[in-house]
Amino acid sequence: MSTTNGTDLYAPEEAPRKKPTRRWVELLLLILAWGIGLLGTVQIGWVTGEGMTTRLWVTAGVVGGLALTMHIVIRIWAKYADPILLPVATLLTMLGLLMIYRIDVAAARRAVLSDAPEPTPDVYSQLTWYAVATILFVAVIVLLQDHRRLARYTYTFGLAGLVLLVLPLAPVIGTTVNGATLWIRIGDLSFQPAEAAKILLVIFFAGYLVAKRDSLAVVRTKFLGIELPRPKDLGPLVIAWLISLAVLVFERDLGTSLLFFGLFVAMLYIATQRRTWIFLGGLLFLAGAAAAYYNFSHVRSRVTVWLDPWAYADTGGYQIVQSIYGLANGGVLGAGLGQGFPNLVPFAKTDFIVAALGEEIGVTGLFALVMLYAILIERGLRTAVSVRDAFGQLLAAGLSIVLAIQVFVIIGGVTGLIPLTGLTTPFLSYGGSSLVANWVIVAILLRISDRARRPEAVAPSPDDAMTQVVRTV
Repeated sequence: MSTTNGTDLYAPEEAPRKKPTRRWVELLLLILAWGIGLLGTVQIGWVTGEGMTTRLWVTAGVVGGLALTMHIVIRIWAKYADPILLPVATLLTMLGLLMIYRIDVAAARRAVLSDAPEPTPDVYSQLTWYAVATILFVAVIVLLQDHRRLARYTYTFGLAGLVLLVLPLAPVIGTTVNGATLWIRIGDLSFQPAEAAKILLVIFFAGYLVAKRDSLAVVRTKFLGIELPRPKDLGPLVIAWLISLAVLVFERDLGTSLLFFGLFVAMLYIATQRRTWIFLGGLLFLAGAAAAYYNFSHVRSRVTVWLDPWAYADTGGYQIVQSIYGLANGGVLGAGLGQGFPNLVPFAKTDFIVAALGEEIGVTGLFALVMLYAILIERGLRTAVSVRDAFGQLLAAGLSIVLAIQVFVIIGGVTGLIPLTGLTTPFLSYGGSSLVANWVIVAILLRISDRARRPEAVAPSPDDAMTQVVRTV
């Protein structure tokens, strides 16, 4: 049976309606991001007297090539993906490379003045990790054609995530740096497995909560107007709380502990829409924080320094005090790129890169930086709202929450809003583990957004079919 135009009347669907992919918007924003990074790097070279060195052009060329590669891959394999995520993540990465380059220049000048050997520029190492991140980004976009396939391996990802969390405690390969056992070292290669664990655990939480959310949303009793779940449903929350405490106790990693528990509570609330879980999670957090403060010296030390850093300006408070001095020197508009003193801030390339950058771009620049993160997180949450399947919704929301918690915790710690925790600033901080993991997060969000924005095939209307002239084939 077919219509007069030769098409099958009973064909299940027509071709999808055309929908703009907005890839040209993405490309133009990428060029703008690359141009901003290039101008900033050129200014640093000009102000510091470094000039237009090979290091500058290699950095700019490699970043532009890697960004263009990711754009082409998205254009081919995920053409309906969100056009904003890639440019914003690229601009943040370029700002990080720009600041690392700036600190490299300061370190080189300091070595010359002190007649010491010039250190190896870290910007090359970060560029190498950016290339690795690009390879994994491409692999995710090309190989993960449907994010829903990840749900098949929910418990496998959960087990792998827990193994990665405890891996730094393993003998021989586990390494303690600055009092925290966060790293594994194999030969000359070091890696922070918690960065990969956060992605695997988000996938596990999403799959688990989709399967169990109906039972977790059941309300049995009310106490003082608060709806309480069944006692047996408290198990997952208590287990997450105990695991986060174990990370804090045995690895002395306050940041990962806070990230892990906050992520689970937030995803639990999104899955069930029960504010009770936020209330119970808050109570457990306060209980755990009090227990950690009174029983563990490293937690008590961080809180004490946070309350009065000036009293410990020569010891435990030296980092935060130098950070505050740098931000004060930058003021509202900043000292200008290349005109600050980022080398005076300890760990300026890693934990305190926001402070080093804030000195040179000022409070106004930091507001713009926070807005970039806000845009990135908002686009991830928008993807969570628009995707049709429950697993994709929780997965996109969880990955966005991971970025949000990291940004809040690290910027809050650097500015003195909350105690320092040791988390890295996404895309900005020096270090391959964080950079690679965050680019994988962006790749997964792009894959989910492609599914969410892809036009659905349109089935013919029965009324339309009845009005067509039918002939027998």
